[in-house]
Amino acid sequence: MIQRLLFAAALLARLAVAAPALTTIQDVLYMANGTRFNGSLTISWTSFQAADNSNIITQSMNVMVVDGNLLVRLVPSTNANPAGYYSVTYNSNGQVQFQEQWAVPPSSTPLYVSQVRIGTAASGGSTSGTGTGTGTGTITESDVTGLVSDLGARPVKGPAFAPGAVAVVDASGLLDSVSGNASDCVHVDGSTGPCGNQAPSFVDGDTITGIVDGSNTTFALSAAPNPPGSLVFYRNGMLQKAGLDFTLNNNSVQFLPASTPQPGDTLLASYRLGGNGSGPAVQSFPNPQVLCSGTGNTVTTQNLSSMGSCLIPAGLLLPGDRVEIRFDSLHGGAANGFSVALAWGGTTVLDRNAAAGDTVVTAHADASIVPTGAQLGFSSWGALLPFAAGVVTSTDAYTAGLLIDFQAEVTAVGDSVTLANYTVVRIP
Repeated sequence: MIQRLLFAAALLARLAVAAPALTTIQDVLYMANGTRFNGSLTISWTSFQAADNSNIITQSMNVMVVDGNLLVRLVPSTNANPAGYYSVTYNSNGQVQFQEQWAVPPSSTPLYVSQVRIGTAASGGSTSGTGTGTGTGTITESDVTGLVSDLGARPVKGPAFAPGAVAVVDASGLLDSVSGNASDCVHVDGSTGPCGNQAPSFVDGDTITGIVDGSNTTFALSAAPNPPGSLVFYRNGMLQKAGLDFTLNNNSVQFLPASTPQPGDTLLASYRLGGNGSGPAVQSFPNPQVLCSGTGNTVTTQNLSSMGSCLIPAGLLLPGDRVEIRFDSLHGGAANGFSVALAWGGTTVLDRNAAAGDTVVTAHADASIVPTGAQLGFSSWGALLPFAAGVVTSTDAYTAGLLIDFQAEVTAVGDSVTLANYTVVRIP
């Protein structure tokens, strides 16, 4: 009997010696509002071999936490083979609050949770809690499901990649840097080249070559209008209509027989020349607009006074626009002459002196808007006043708004000049 008792005691002693060493984790857990945590911790792990060669099988355990008090003893995992960690799930009120991982080192004194914690996850989320990893919590890419394939799907740096430059995805899906001059523009295909910022230019009062003898119907412009529809062609001040009076082929104007210029006729043409690249700024008002129209006032003064005006708002005109101006002036009285004038901002476009017998004076003007101002071509004539045409250049700024003023004066008391009609049209 005594022998049996001694054998049992020896066996128990041997088993006690064979048990692996444990590390105590002891702490007080609180909620964010300062109250103590009540619930349970589910601690799980995968199989590993402890430092004393004890085989620890895959399992989990529940530890109750009452009034915040946590006490649990675990086999160290940082010196295990392979080194691993514990996955810890915090449960309270029947819900998973959050998860974290513990790497438990050997210790003869109790440790706080902060001394073993290596990672957390959101409530309801997951970690690789039952997998193995390093003692410091490092997880290899291959341990994360789908990570390697996801990384392979993203663009990576190519051989031409350089910091501080615009990136482009090449044909192989690699990120390369765009090459070129600092002033170049990048195209959608990743190529580079000079930026196209040259605005269209204009030709006003063009010198037209060709004999005006009543039989010649072919005349040449100095350049080809671009676009062709920008050509404005006058014969003796009368606007000629494309397709009805003439046809345009490149820079050649071919008059139809019924509209053949006759000896003494005056021909005048204005048109646009297209720029290169992207051209001018985007036009906020892409359609033609009648800016002003109506009748004006009567002038009886012996100095130039306004019969009416048209104020073009700020920001309306852009380079590439054209403004057409037309007006008719009526003369009251027949004893003395009078004058009519047109002002574009501070620039006098035309100033005609009419005779006493002139009852009507009419005038046309075209303003071609350029970045530095406007190029203006004009023509005017009256009942007796001969036809005249010319071209002027204006440097008046138009971006802040511009005033077009119709003016007149008489030479003697008793006469008058009335602005019978005027129209100002903007053509984009």
